[in-house]
Amino acid sequence: MSSRLPGPQRRDSIVQAASGLFADRGYHGVSIDDIAREVDVSPAVIYRHFSSKKELYDTVLMELACQRESYVDAVINSGTSFEDVLAGMTRIYINSIAENPDLLRIELQSLLDGNSATREFFENRWKSFADYIEFSLNEMLPYEQANREVTILSASLMFQGILREALVQKFLQPHDRLEDVDLEELSVELVRLFLRGLGINKSRLTRKAVIKS
Repeated sequence: MSSRLPGPQRRDSIVQAASGLFADRGYHGVSIDDIAREVDVSPAVIYRHFSSKKELYDTVLMELACQRESYVDAVINSGTSFEDVLAGMTRIYINSIAENPDLLRIELQSLLDGNSATREFFENRWKSFADYIEFSLNEMLPYEQANREVTILSASLMFQGILREALVQKFLQPHDRLEDVDLEELSVELVRLFLRGLGINKSRLTRKAVIKS
């Protein structure tokens, strides 16, 4: 058995071990006994801190979901264009997943499980992208643009989907075609493809964007 730790430290060690197991196997693929073995304690110790596996799982999800990147540096140092700032934000997000792929695994698990923490993942990890894209396009697109509101709302969803899928391919696939792709290059290329998908003429990003019909 592991050495005796103060209550808060033991709780943290349980959450950390459970996080890795839940990320790899999902809620139904992990038992309290599995977590106890990972921490090198008896199941009774786990139950001293958490009344059930569900409570522990929810704690793991909420703690990871509430991790939030700061995009202040991206806004200050990436230039003034929509493309440059979005690429800077994307680079920060990609780096956070590179450092801890469990963030992405757990988010995907919460989506599959229908857990309420999925909303927290959006609020704390995706909403900054959605807000920036929607605000910028609202400023850039001509007011007479057909289906303007739908375009703006769809665009933020489209970018989230592009980025999430690229990260799945980059970090969660064992034989990944993007394995040798530089993170800087990936962040820039994703933004370029996103703008191309919207039909935005990049040369006019500092003025009103042009959407090709």
